[in-house]
Amino acid sequence: MTLLIKTLVLTVMSFLFIALVLFLPAGTLLWPAGWIFLILLAGYTLVNIGMLFTSSPGLLQERFSLSQPNQKTWDRVLMPLFYLLCLAWAILMPLDAVRFHWSHVPLFLQIIGTIALIASFPLMILTFRENAFLSPTVRIQEERGQTVISTGPYHYVRHPLYAGALLLFLGTPLLLGSWYGLLFALVLIAGMAVRAILEERVLREELPGYDAYMAQVKYRFIPYIW
Repeated sequence: MTLLIKTLVLTVMSFLFIALVLFLPAGTLLWPAGWIFLILLAGYTLVNIGMLFTSSPGLLQERFSLSQPNQKTWDRVLMPLFYLLCLAWAILMPLDAVRFHWSHVPLFLQIIGTIALIASFPLMILTFRENAFLSPTVRIQEERGQTVISTGPYHYVRHPLYAGALLLFLGTPLLLGSWYGLLFALVLIAGMAVRAILEERVLREELPGYDAYMAQVKYRFIPYIW
C-alpha cells in the first residue's frame, strides 16, 4: 500500500470513528457544537497531513507506527492507557452535554473554547513542520539520524506539541459544552505531563546535546510557568 493510499484510508477511518464516538453517545445528529468540532478538526488534519506528505513523508510514515521495536517499555504501557482515557473522554462529553444535559456551559465560554481549540492548530502544525523526528512513540530514531531540535516553537518550550494539545484539551470540552469533560481533561493533561518528564529522561540520557538544550530552554509547556 502506497503512503498516499494508506494516508487517505487511515484518515477517513479515523474521522468516521471520531464521528461515531461523538454522535452515538449524543443520540442525535442535531448537535451544532459537535459538527463545529469535527469540521475544525478535519481542517487541521488535512492541512497538517498535506504538509507532511509533501515536505516530510518520513515523519508521516513514522506517525502511522504506533509501536516500534526500540520503544521504551513504560511507553508501551502508558500510551494505550492514555488512548483509552481519551476515548472515555470523547464519549463522556456528548453524554454530558447532549444526551443527559448535566452541564450548561454559557455560549461565551463555548466561543472561548472554540478560540482555544483553533489556537492549538497552528502551534501543532508549526511543531510538525519544525521537527522531522516527532514520533508518537518514545524512542531514539537512530535509523533516521535524530538530532536535537531547538528552532521554531522549540526555542520557547521543550514540548510545543504538548502545549498545543493542552489548548486542545481545554478548548474542546468548552466548545462541546461539557463541564465534566473539562474536569476529565485535567486528568489527560496530568498524564501528558508525566509522559513529558519520562520522555525527557530518555532524551537526556540517549540523545547527544539534549542536556544543553534543556539548560537553554527551561520550560516544558508554558513559558515562565512550567
